[in-house]
Amino acid sequence: MFGSKLRPGDRVRVKICGITNEPDALAAIEAGADALGFNLVLKSKRYIDIETAAPWIDKLPRKICRVAVMVNPNLEDALRIGRLPFIDALQLHGNESPEFCGRLAEAAIRFAKALPVSDSKSLTGVSDFFTDTVILDSASGDEFGGTGKSFPWKFAGEFVRAHRDLNVILAGGLSAENVADAINQVHPGGVDVTTGVEISPGRKDHRKLEAFIQSAGLAEG
Repeated sequence: MFGSKLRPGDRVRVKICGITNEPDALAAIEAGADALGFNLVLKSKRYIDIETAAPWIDKLPRKICRVAVMVNPNLEDALRIGRLPFIDALQLHGNESPEFCGRLAEAAIRFAKALPVSDSKSLTGVSDFFTDTVILDSASGDEFGGTGKSFPWKFAGEFVRAHRDLNVILAGGLSAENVADAINQVHPGGVDVTTGVEISPGRKDHRKLEAFIQSAGLAEG
């Protein structure tokens, strides 16, 4: 999902973010998820201690992309997490600079950069973050993703059409009820959901997981 563009006929890929426990991870995989996100932000309601969780994350199927979500990490921490044998990629969800991202790219760390979207001007003049995978998420005050709020998808669609070289992942307020419509409007390479498949922050509703992934699979892409 990270760093790989869709080819004609490919289905849109699905990342389930905010995974905090092994049963939810296995349920997401069983439902058909392509990637799982683990939130390493201390103040987050979905924070997970990556060292404590390492044994069960390491046992997950290798076909699943295991993503560590970080917000404004220092370079040392980003390199350390990015080099863990059971982490496949980083997801940078803060105000990381192009220079910072360039250092990660030089170190061969696989990562995606999240871009907050609030209006039509949010995606103008986007810098080169040294990655071909970007995540378009809703902007909401001091929160970095996982807000359960969406943004006008037309902005994302315009961005996708203007940046054919990028693997664009759509996030923000997605659910089983709207994900197919979002995919059909935006044509992203993947979708990323947190709140829309939860019972409570950090706890997934397994029925919602199945419904979301099924709905995403029915979209035109």
